[in-house]
Amino acid sequence: MLLLRTHALRRVLATRRHCNPSIRCNSSSSTSPNPASSEHPKVIFSGIQPTGIPHLGNYLGALKQWVKLQDEAAPDTTLLFSIVDLHAITIKQDPKALAKWKKEMLASLYAVGIKKERSIVFFQSAVPQHAELMWILSCNASMGYLSRMTQWKSKLALPDNASPLDPSPVSKAALKLGLFSYPVLQAADILLYQTTHVPVGEDQAQHLEFARELAVGFNHMFAPDAKSPLLVPPQTILSSAKRVMSLTTPTKKMSKSDPEPKSRILITDSNEVIHKKFKSALTDSIDGNAYDRESRPGVSNLIDIMRHMDEDITGSDKEWMKELEGLSKRSLKETAADRVNNGLKDVRGRYEEIMGRKDADEFLEEGARQGGEKARKLAQQTIGKVREALGIA
Repeated sequence: MLLLRTHALRRVLATRRHCNPSIRCNSSSSTSPNPASSEHPKVIFSGIQPTGIPHLGNYLGALKQWVKLQDEAAPDTTLLFSIVDLHAITIKQDPKALAKWKKEMLASLYAVGIKKERSIVFFQSAVPQHAELMWILSCNASMGYLSRMTQWKSKLALPDNASPLDPSPVSKAALKLGLFSYPVLQAADILLYQTTHVPVGEDQAQHLEFARELAVGFNHMFAPDAKSPLLVPPQTILSSAKRVMSLTTPTKKMSKSDPEPKSRILITDSNEVIHKKFKSALTDSIDGNAYDRESRPGVSNLIDIMRHMDEDITGSDKEWMKELEGLSKRSLKETAADRVNNGLKDVRGRYEEIMGRKDADEFLEEGARQGGEKARKLAQQTIGKVREALGIA
């Protein structure tokens, strides 16, 4: 089996692209043209786990940006948004619950403003080429690199300096191949569509770097003299809403796995529920409402949420901050709740309209079918080239 070696890749990753200031520049092979240049239309890909109705962190950290990318994209830009159900089964799932959550997530994507006429919205499992490319990339992926993935260690509750390959009781009990190798599937998701740009949060930057290195290494081994790369090393689009924290534990990220429902706002929560949850949000007893993530995480989280809900507000808007400083904690929470409700009420209305249709199941199934069909056509183009390069066409 061929293994990507880090020192070899570093020789290949010798050049830098120039890119838009709003997009992080990434390394690429000197033999690979810049996929984001004007000669190459953009392809934007991102995925989300089928966890049911998204929470506010999902919306501000990813979905709101997806809609903005869609609405501002050039006509020749291809946009693919996948509900990654193959990733979901890296941990045990209840089949009936997973099927329900997939449907709710698809309806939510439509509700936030993703248009199936403009973007390709599909279930990952509907495109078998994802699994095929994952296997091909797995034959060229470094075990050492994968073992250093920070998210893998966090799922095992291992310290940063530990290796999940160590024969410790903790890692032996939790070690699952799918969980260990899911970054390879994530790389396949991206590379399968010749993706040029991927919107991600900071916690996914390491995985995107892994995808780039797989692409560059694969091109170097199987198409070193090709005028265009077999697999495109993608660039990163970092979300401005980096993290939305829990309302009840503002030092932790907002999550569906939190057993406390009041810790998160769902995009379908009513005005009454939103105000109730914000009323119980943890703040502090310090006078005023200054922004300080370290010493005042609760107040800072409410300020961040309001700032991300309203794109007109910037970090340098001193007048806006001055108005917040004089509010009581109760008024601050009410202001945050009002801003969130105003930002979500149209989304909530569209979701209720979709799920309230008499033919809701058929409507969603047809949308998923159409999206899967479009995605498979694009995926087959890449797999065809890869198979030919490997000699297995």
